[in-house]
Amino acid sequence: MALDFGDPDYQGAVDELAELTRSAGLRVAEVVAGRRQRPDSSTFAGSGKVEEIADVARAHGAGLIIFNHELSPAQERNLERATGVRVIDRVSLILDIFAQRARSHEGQLQVELAQLQRLSTRLVRGWTHLERQKGGIGLRGPGETQLETDRRLLGKRVKVLRERLAKVERVRTTQRGARERGDALRVSLVGYTNAGKSTLFNRLTHAQAYAADQLFATLDTTSRRVFLRPGLNAVVSDTVGFIRKLPHTLVEAFKATLDETALADVLLVVVDASDPRRDAQLDAVIEVLEEIGAGQVPRLIVQNKIDRIPGREPGIERDEYGKISGLRLSALDGSGLDLLRMALLELRPQAAPADPAAA
Repeated sequence: MALDFGDPDYQGAVDELAELTRSAGLRVAEVVAGRRQRPDSSTFAGSGKVEEIADVARAHGAGLIIFNHELSPAQERNLERATGVRVIDRVSLILDIFAQRARSHEGQLQVELAQLQRLSTRLVRGWTHLERQKGGIGLRGPGETQLETDRRLLGKRVKVLRERLAKVERVRTTQRGARERGDALRVSLVGYTNAGKSTLFNRLTHAQAYAADQLFATLDTTSRRVFLRPGLNAVVSDTVGFIRKLPHTLVEAFKATLDETALADVLLVVVDASDPRRDAQLDAVIEVLEEIGAGQVPRLIVQNKIDRIPGREPGIERDEYGKISGLRLSALDGSGLDLLRMALLELRPQAAPADPAAA
């Protein structure tokens, strides 16, 4: 379900919802569209549109209705009562994809923390295991309601997760200090999800990070050392992809990981040059960078996937002052990769003074 409230890129948002749905392993039966000036306080979509959604769901035998908007707990409950089908919003869908894709211990902790932070403000259905244990010995104090019990247990779990992530961050800080002592250029790959960051990372570092043509194919940050010239190496980090309206709970939960981006010397902002939504996607990336404190880090716009554009050749773009402002390449076939290495060498003095002994 995607309502148009006057968004100039409404169709792009609808297409993205379909991509997210497929990335979660679901099949899109039908997209119900509509226009409104403002959300309905009770059902978000209004009674007439809700009836239409219910009819479409029954016709397809759908087991899930997904809204491309953030719903309140009351709106979710009202929609489920009216349609007889489970309803989730865009934030829940993204969290579910993250839960499916997290592989490292840290990534799994971060995703669980994000889920619990969201649940703590909602508690729509509660935890299913709490429903089974309701009234069990030792689970509640005298006069304590089930909601209070749920919140108390949830709070304890959130505290445990924060403590575990703090330990992981201490290890990360130690590793970061070792890299800094090695005087390597710190480079972070950032960009919209599915822009080709992991493919470019593999090309640069000869690593084998998982890469696929789907949203949020990889979540776990990976770092590798890359030779640039004698006496100068770079540590390149592949990071989680961004997306418009990235849930704040995810930004907060992944803060330790995203701090690597804020501490980088250079950001390679990877853009899918073949995507007609690339400008809006770039704006979303810049917005997240500002949110995590990386807005002032020197960055290079890397236009990737030029192999999909007939006649587009690899090249370096410069501004009116002769400074590098962009780069065109294809991570898939490797064309333009030599230009990227040259660009990193040229950007080095702007990011951090070079060590004369290493020159």
